[in-house]
Amino acid sequence: MSEDNTLLAQRRDKAEELETSGTPLYPNGIPTPGDINIIVQTHGETSAEALEANIIEYYVAGRIMGLRRFGKAAFMHIQDNAARIQVHVTKDGLGDSGFNLFKKIDLGDIIAVRGRLFRTKTGELTIAASNLQLASKSLRPLPEKFHGLKDKETRNRKRYLDMIMNPEVKRTFEIRARIVRLMRQYFHDNGFLEVETPMMQPIVGGATAKPFQTHHNALGIDLFLRIAPELYLKRLLVGGFNRVFELNRNFRNEGISIQHNPEFTMLEFYEAYATFEDLIKRTESLFSIIADDIHGSQIISYQGHQVDLTPPWRRLTFEASLCEIGGLDASRVSNRGFCEAKLKELGAPAKGDEAIGKLQAKLFDLLVEPNLIQPTFITHYPTDISPLARKNAQNPEITDRFEMFITGREMANAFSELNDPRDQKMRFEEQIATRGDDEEIPPELDEDYIEALEHAMPPAAGEGIGIDRLVMLFTDSPSIRDVILFPLLKPEAKGQVKKQEESEEKAPESAKSVKK
Repeated sequence: MSEDNTLLAQRRDKAEELETSGTPLYPNGIPTPGDINIIVQTHGETSAEALEANIIEYYVAGRIMGLRRFGKAAFMHIQDNAARIQVHVTKDGLGDSGFNLFKKIDLGDIIAVRGRLFRTKTGELTIAASNLQLASKSLRPLPEKFHGLKDKETRNRKRYLDMIMNPEVKRTFEIRARIVRLMRQYFHDNGFLEVETPMMQPIVGGATAKPFQTHHNALGIDLFLRIAPELYLKRLLVGGFNRVFELNRNFRNEGISIQHNPEFTMLEFYEAYATFEDLIKRTESLFSIIADDIHGSQIISYQGHQVDLTPPWRRLTFEASLCEIGGLDASRVSNRGFCEAKLKELGAPAKGDEAIGKLQAKLFDLLVEPNLIQPTFITHYPTDISPLARKNAQNPEITDRFEMFITGREMANAFSELNDPRDQKMRFEEQIATRGDDEEIPPELDEDYIEALEHAMPPAAGEGIGIDRLVMLFTDSPSIRDVILFPLLKPEAKGQVKKQEESEEKAPESAKSVKK
């Protein structure tokens, strides 16, 4: 029998002994315990003499994370959702029955303890247990021999163990929840209405990406998990809501990497009578508010980079960035032959007769994006890669659009919205006619959306922000899996663990955009 199986057998034997003696392993009606963190904060500096004079008994519950037995006495550390505290157990303090119960307690068990506070000889704040109750029996041992989980694969698969053994992980998700609250509060305070739009859609729209497909039996129709909520949110502008936002999940059946998960969280918001210039200001303001709340500073650290979020941020046009940052010749950057030759030189040859804007976008991904460490707005993207954006009034070859980058990653995408139904229908038709062979799901003309625009949508601007990447930035997390509680992973093969490397594989171009 292996060591692991021996430990499991020993745990089950103890559990059987407890049940035989009348002790429930998973009792109901455990009183709500006190907060260990509050006790520690309140009495962290209280002297030993003052604690001795305090006759109040405190009641706490938590998981046993450390246990040292000394015959008729023991010390253990228990951990609740936010903090740890030491507990001193003696036979005299618990009595015979209580101490007999304690002898069958293991690391990982959840217990409830009552007792007075005191300080040990080393000065550690400790509860002298006068009563102990089993709240939940752990039938499996904690991975203590590793001093916490270190293997990334196991940590991602068994997030519950990751949070038990690595308290900083819980901190990451507490920050995530805080960021989401801040964002909701910002939009509520600025007159936006939070809405929910369909996650199952009959037509793929709002972005360019391969969707997940399903089938509705009762209606007998195929449906797609949404890749973006954009077209439904803009229907609400037509319906009379001038400011709307949605914070919810999107799904894209594409590459997995340290930046991409097939299921991800997005914020999209739309504002009537605004332009992409207005959204630049909103973006700066929103990120600034989050930085102040989370870090108390506009300067944060991310993977060794000092990032200054103090507005205003740098702005560059798409074409200028290819020249100033990408090092391309300004006189040739719009030449198809030049772009194709450059892509071939970089090992990313063009596929078929792609539009010049797509060729430039590939060059941008390779030469510009990785170098955008400080917050930067790249504006005026080519029209042929921006099918939902309003054309620039002075130059119809480009659009009133920006993407915002920090630490070499796209964080947001926004534009002044195209609300001319004639132009929109023409763009959709061109997109269908010129779709590449690599596009596995052919685009379909969304006639209902065109009809909605024909009822007049007010001039507006909209933006999408990837929440997972945003949380990565503000928690200094290198991988998107670090900020998703249960990231998608390959199933484990029976009898072995199949590793899923956290490599930065080249995801499809469509997966790199949060709102296209």
